[in-house]
Amino acid sequence: MGVSGWVWAGTAVFVVGLIVFDFYAHVRTPHEPSFSESIKWSIFYIAIALVFGVGLGIAWGWDFGTQYFAGYITEKSLSVDNLFVFLIIMTKFAVPRIYQQKVLLVGVVIALVLRTIFILAGAAAIEQFSWVFYLFGAFLVYTAIKLAREKHDEEHEPKDEPDGLAVRLLKRIVPTTEEYHGDRLSVRIDGKRLFTPMLVVMVAIGSTDLLFALDSIPAIYGLTDEAFIVFTANAFALLGLRQLYFLIGGLLQRLVYLSLGLAVILGFIGVKLVLHALHVNELPFINGGEPVSWAPEIPIWVSLTFILGTLAVATIASLVKTRDDVHPVPSSES
Repeated sequence: MGVSGWVWAGTAVFVVGLIVFDFYAHVRTPHEPSFSESIKWSIFYIAIALVFGVGLGIAWGWDFGTQYFAGYITEKSLSVDNLFVFLIIMTKFAVPRIYQQKVLLVGVVIALVLRTIFILAGAAAIEQFSWVFYLFGAFLVYTAIKLAREKHDEEHEPKDEPDGLAVRLLKRIVPTTEEYHGDRLSVRIDGKRLFTPMLVVMVAIGSTDLLFALDSIPAIYGLTDEAFIVFTANAFALLGLRQLYFLIGGLLQRLVYLSLGLAVILGFIGVKLVLHALHVNELPFINGGEPVSWAPEIPIWVSLTFILGTLAVATIASLVKTRDDVHPVPSSES
């Protein structure tokens, strides 16, 4: 693909600029976004992602453009599933609605940093070791089977779960309060500096996204081996996550088949990765270290069509299944 350092730098500056704009335009003043505000800015970020994809296709060819769109749609759909867990975390920590925007934006920043590290590490591994596709493929198939076996409607009900490792370590290392003090991360009480639950919930969401990246990064590498496409698809999928959280909050409880649909997609990409690994095989104990000639390469347009079709079926089936059984959205008011 041949992406220059200047293009990488310009893209990174643009992404950081959008985050800074998001903070000063929406998050700096605490408030709960209205439906119209959420839908307007959701469309804005989706439009940016689409325009970028068109520009990428024009500049580097539509094969790469199609890879970008397949990756973006996959990452966006996985991000929607992540919102279920974010909803549980927000409810568990009783984050007031007017402060949830700030938590989500900081979570997006943490996620972008961690995923960029994963992306660069994955690109280096793929460049040096083609057999890493076997590992990615096997892991995605395993994740798909595990996800398909979970009961989606029970998994995403808010429940009392123990704190994660990162949160437990934070509470052990730094003194924390049990009460919120506006959207401040720390407060001084009786001359002692204490950290508020705002910091704790940000760490919880950021560390949780690290687990999500374990399947989302291998998944997109199953659609493209271009690190630039992987980074931009992830970045644009995450940038609109805050608005999407408030936009489809009530709809989340109705997408009961989304996890099943994502399991099918991850399984498909996992098989695609294994087939690609066979096609470029270098392992000596498989076919004598030679590529397996019968292993087909699944075209990217087939992948894109399959992903869109699966998401459409999962969404429609979910809405039909729950049209007479709409669960109320748990309140996160303190």
